[in-house]
Amino acid sequence: MRRPLFLPTARQTNWLLIVAFLALGEAMYLRYHVMENSTVSLACQGGLATWLCDAYRLVNVLFPYQLFGGIALAVALLNLLRPSIVLMTVALAAAAFGAVMHNADLSALAAGLLILSLARPAPKSG
Repeated sequence: MRRPLFLPTARQTNWLLIVAFLALGEAMYLRYHVMENSTVSLACQGGLATWLCDAYRLVNVLFPYQLFGGIALAVALLNLLRPSIVLMTVALAAAAFGAVMHNADLSALAAGLLILSLARPAPKSG
């Protein structure tokens, strides 16, 4: 007898949608209202000490290493091997964040792996 496929329940799907949209919204806010806004960007580069400028500095440090897409890809690979709602949530948030922050190549690959993970059998419960 075949095991059922890994399919999130309706409640889990709603959770995944909320996390994905929040990650996407935060990434768009950081990119378009902080990083590409010259006034805020120059203030942060000048040493302004706010949480927004701390996030700006963190993104600028992590961006050259394509860390957002790399994290999404690594967690999506783990999710492909052993499907889990927690791994899917982390990978989806990282992929959404990476797609906006110019890590679209690795983030798109991670999104594809997340889709493939839905065709995997669900892990044994027990």
